[in-house]
Amino acid sequence: MEKKLRELFDFQKFEKNADLQAVIDKVHARHSALELSDDDVSFVAAAGMPETALKRKRPGEEEK
Repeated sequence: MEKKLRELFDFQKFEKNADLQAVIDKVHARHSALELSDDDVSFVAAAGMPETALKRKRPGEEEK
């Protein structure tokens, strides 16, 4: 099984694939990497913001 997975996901098979590289280039062109300013960093929450998360209620549980 491990050998089969290795064969399926072998990067070398795709490394010189022109069609795949064209897709990668298009995505890079649309989404260029930008450095965030110190002001912009304050708006980033990589782990999410707990105060904005929706609390899920369990079936049959009443709202508090």
